[in-house]
Amino acid sequence: MSTSGVRVRIAPSPTGEPHVGTVYIALFNYLFAKKMGGEFILRIEDTDATRSTPEFEQKVLDALKWTGLTWSEGPDIGGPYGPYRQSERKDIYRPFVEQMVRDGHAFRCFCTPERLEMMRDAQRAKGLPPKYDGHCLNLTAEEVTERMEEGEPSVVRMKIPTEGSCDFHDGVYGDVSIPWDAVDMQVLLKADGMPTYHMANVVDDHLMRITHVARGEEWLASVPKHILIYKYLGLEPPKFMHLSLMRNADKSKLSKRKNPTSISYYSALGYLPEALMNFLGLFFIQIAEGEELLTMEELAEKFDPDNLSKAGAIFDVQKLDWLNGRWMREKLMPDEFLARVFDWASENQRLTEGLKLAQSRISKLGELPQLAGFLLANDVGLTPASFAGLKTSPAETLEIVNTVAFDLEKILEWNVETIEQELRDIADRMGKKLRVVTPPLFVAMSGSSRSLPLFDSMALLGRSVVRQRLKVASQVLTSMVGAAN
Repeated sequence: MSTSGVRVRIAPSPTGEPHVGTVYIALFNYLFAKKMGGEFILRIEDTDATRSTPEFEQKVLDALKWTGLTWSEGPDIGGPYGPYRQSERKDIYRPFVEQMVRDGHAFRCFCTPERLEMMRDAQRAKGLPPKYDGHCLNLTAEEVTERMEEGEPSVVRMKIPTEGSCDFHDGVYGDVSIPWDAVDMQVLLKADGMPTYHMANVVDDHLMRITHVARGEEWLASVPKHILIYKYLGLEPPKFMHLSLMRNADKSKLSKRKNPTSISYYSALGYLPEALMNFLGLFFIQIAEGEELLTMEELAEKFDPDNLSKAGAIFDVQKLDWLNGRWMREKLMPDEFLARVFDWASENQRLTEGLKLAQSRISKLGELPQLAGFLLANDVGLTPASFAGLKTSPAETLEIVNTVAFDLEKILEWNVETIEQELRDIADRMGKKLRVVTPPLFVAMSGSSRSLPLFDSMALLGRSVVRQRLKVASQVLTSMVGAAN
């Protein structure tokens, strides 16, 4: 247990590739725990049953472990306050929801999705922010019982004060005041019996004895809901700290639509985890010029939670590249550097499986770099000339690449079979033969029309690298289409 009583957590949702922003928040919590002599806990928030998958949960664990972070409690190692997956805690939440209903702080809502959508449309048409209108707020106990006995689907919503504001202190923003009329009557329990994020978050933080909640600033507006749930349940809320969002150099929000954001992408390109964590840790400390190269221990020593900036954390890839280069040159001995290279090339079995795929396609070993080198390359140097030999026009090729880029996001489990099936389905939906759809993808993945088997190559490259290469291909093709018009 912690020597100070301080307990913090990172609670990612396993609904996609682990985001660099998740690691940014995780690192802050980790450094905070180290500084305060506390405990750092990992919890998996998988209440979204339609999008959460075991594959993505494993990717979360792998990504966090790759960065060098360790936790004292979590789904992989257990702990005294488990289970640490929300899907395994379903029965824990209902008594808390029922207590709020009994005490008059929450109510059953029978509104259909269709009615709610019409309500929101009407509010938007009047220029109002969409939020629940209280339609079921005053149903009698008899009406609720009768409708539930008839099997009518319902959710549980929380009541919100009609006057005044929620005033609280944030560790980064200081004193904050949010009027209650800006807060929605949040759903606490969904029709399927699973809690929403807000309810599960509060109950889990309470039962796991979390003392400080540090998360992204996008959750600042949700604090009144959480404080109200704590109040309704008669519980003491933790201290809140809301960190500035990571942003691109143009100050736009960091998102996978603009730039690569997956930890797996940076791992695949050969960034050192120490360099990435060094880069992210610099957002939380004050240093002089020339002191940038820091280990995790040195980051923890310089970490000062009372001196945090509200300015946006700019994800400057050039600075990351500079730090990564310095780590390789200054921190790794030659033997360690070679070991890192071999580990990196073996990641996801890219090298060994790629060589096996190449065996039947070469007549000399010297052909291997040209044929299989794309599996290890940062990029494949796509230009308009790369697509010049295709039978499809630039406009048709662009349509194929964009459609594939969008539809591949639907794949939950990334492997050869699911990729092949999705590409066949895409071809059917586009009304094209598969042999028309695949050539542009060969070029996008490898920079060449002669390559290793496509489906296997995409599986080996991984979802995040495939996403980025399709995006680059789309940019090149867009320029070709523009030039032709």
